[in-house]
Amino acid sequence: MTQTPSPASSNALAEANQRCWRCRKGHNGPRLQRTSARTPPGRDTPRNAPDQGITWSHVSTPAAVLWDLDGTLVDTEPLWMAEEAAVAAEHGVEWTEQDGLELVGNALLDSGRILQRKLSSPLTPEEIVDRLVVRLADSLRGDIPWRPGLPALVEEVATAGIPQALVTMSYAQIAAPVAEVLPFDAVVTGDVVARGKPDPEPYLEAARRLGVDPRDCLAVEDSPTGAASANAAGCVVLVVPHLVAVPLTPRRVVRKGLEVLDATELFDLWASRSADRLR
Repeated sequence: MTQTPSPASSNALAEANQRCWRCRKGHNGPRLQRTSARTPPGRDTPRNAPDQGITWSHVSTPAAVLWDLDGTLVDTEPLWMAEEAAVAAEHGVEWTEQDGLELVGNALLDSGRILQRKLSSPLTPEEIVDRLVVRLADSLRGDIPWRPGLPALVEEVATAGIPQALVTMSYAQIAAPVAEVLPFDAVVTGDVVARGKPDPEPYLEAARRLGVDPRDCLAVEDSPTGAASANAAGCVVLVVPHLVAVPLTPRRVVRKGLEVLDATELFDLWASRSADRLR
């Protein structure tokens, strides 16, 4: 059953999607500055060349790039684990690092159910999740702990004119601070889908909102759960492991980090696996 979003969550999602649309249309509000010297080069374009005049017609590109949030774009996993440990401490229970790792990539309500069981909590899974979401959203409003190579790479993909979506099992309140500053064309969060990752629904919904075939998309993920979701939807998956190992399977390519990639190299990775397209 679909988790019914709270009014605050619904408003956050609506505002994030509105800002995404504005970024797509080139509004005059503040935009991110590049955090590295990289530009999205063509095959023969120097890396330090200005963006003006770059053409991408000779580069094989995906129909869209679909980004996971937690652990992929933003280093939120330590924040999640700290908040989980705080909730556990309120119940007089020790929460270990291994406990936290077992929740990486899960739909939030699934994590809430596990926490309720392990803590023998009188709170419902929904109440546990609400506590975690409010605390984490407050943390991200203060500072966003970007993963290496980001947010510059998202901006480079936007420069190439490729649609992008944020596909996360975090709720809209958590996604909003990130979506507000990046040029996403769609945002799919855990509180708007009936079945979370590893089910393919989140990625299918993102592709539907962008009007593209998910089999022509590149998803970027850091967890086995997220990679399974994207592959099940038909996407090629770039896996960038963070806290947990992710097995290499067909239609997946693994890189240790995004900071060594530019947009052209990202598209090349997609092309290297797109020949295995599922029919």
